[in-house]
Order: sequence, then C-alpha cells, then structure tokens
Amino acid sequence: MTWSEMQPLLSQACWDTLYMVGWSTLIAVVGGLPLGVLLVLTDKGGLLQNVVANKVIGQVVNIARSMPFIILMVALMSFTRWVTGTTIGREAAIVPLAIGAIPFFARLVETAVREVDAGLVEAVQAMGGNTWTVVRKVLVPEALPSLISSATTTVVALIGYSAMAGTVGAGGLGDIAIRYGYQRFETELMWITVAILAVVISVIQFAGDFAARSLHRRGGRSGPAPKLRLLKAEKPAAAGTPGPAEVNTEVSKVA
Repeated sequence: MTWSEMQPLLSQACWDTLYMVGWSTLIAVVGGLPLGVLLVLTDKGGLLQNVVANKVIGQVVNIARSMPFIILMVALMSFTRWVTGTTIGREAAIVPLAIGAIPFFARLVETAVREVDAGLVEAVQAMGGNTWTVVRKVLVPEALPSLISSATTTVVALIGYSAMAGTVGAGGLGDIAIRYGYQRFETELMWITVAILAVVISVIQFAGDFAARSLHRRGGRSGPAPKLRLLKAEKPAAAGTPGPAEVNTEVSKVA
C-alpha cells in the first residue's frame, strides 16, 4: 500500500480516535469528579460520613474497574444500542469508553482529594463554611494539579481502550491496525499506526505534566490558599470568640 493510499485512512482514523477519546474524557470527568469527591466525603471522618453509602459506592466502583474493557463492551451492547441506536461506529464506542473511564477517574480523584491539607478544611469549617463551600473553595482548587495529572492518565488509558474498541468496528487507529495491519498483512501501515499512537500519547502526557507543574508553581500546594491567609490576618487580635457579625463577614469572603 502506497503512502497516498494510507494517508486518507490514517487521517480519518486519527480524527475518529480523537473524537471518541475527547467525548469519553469529558463524560468521565463530569461523572468521575463528583463520584471521587463523594467517596472522600462519605468516608469515616468525612464531612458527610456515611459508612454504608461509602461501602456501596466503593464496591460499585471496584466492580466496574475490575472488568476488562473488551468484556465491558460486549456486556454493554444492549445499553449502547438503546443509547445510540447502534453498536458499531465511533458514537457507539463512546458509551463503553465513558462508562469504563468514570470509575477509573473517580479513584484517581479520591486519591488527589485525600492529599489536601486537613487544616484548610478545618479553617473553613471554623469560619462557618458548609460542605459545598469546602468542596468548592478548598478541596477542588487545592487538588487541581493532581486532578489534571489524573485526567491526563485517564486520557492515555482511553486511547488504549479506543484501540481495543477498533476490534469491534468502532473505527479509529485500532481499527486500522486490525483490519489492515493484521488481517491484510500491511505491516508498514500497522507500525505507522503504532508510531502515531506513541506520538499522540507523548504530546498529551507532556501537556498534562506541564499544566500540573504550572499550577504547582503558582501555589497549588505550597501552602494555605491566599483567601484563607487573608481571613486569618483579618481576625480580631483580642482574645475571645468573635461576635456573629464578624463570623458572617468572614464566611461571606470565603463564599
């Protein structure tokens, strides 16, 4: 096969892979972020401590993570057909890709959020902040560098999953490698596909690492958040408990 014949196939395959990975990553972040935060909040000692709920959510996440992706695709065929109207093509592949990535990303989010300094959480609570304020002003912003690294890891994993999805007609670079590289013995095309996947993964990993490092340099984990330092500095120097008006003023600055 000549390069002029390979080029349109590879161009379409690259677009299909990016399309599948992009949409499934978006769904995984939207679904996995609150799930991971909920695992932390409902754990023992969490702000919404509920051991039963935590165990149930944790078991569901573990079962979903333990299932091999190729089996997950087959198991979800009926659901995929109900959602997209088909089980073949890039739109159909997004369903199992997203469902497989949500629990994967949720566990990474859980790990990232657990690393947040408990002192910051206690400070916001002492100022009267509720659970939503703690999540929005402390947990997510402070864990943001790690969350970006987690999202990068998820994207890289999804690229590998999308290659497996090509075995069932989902399209993309995996489909090209199977149909042409393996079944038609186009070894050159298969190695070009492998090289493209390696380059794409390297670029995504570099971009994610660069973004995470940039946030760290801007103060992601270096110490208490500026707003919290400002609030502590503005507390009355005199001993005693601040009055209701002072507490309300401080809480309004956090919120």
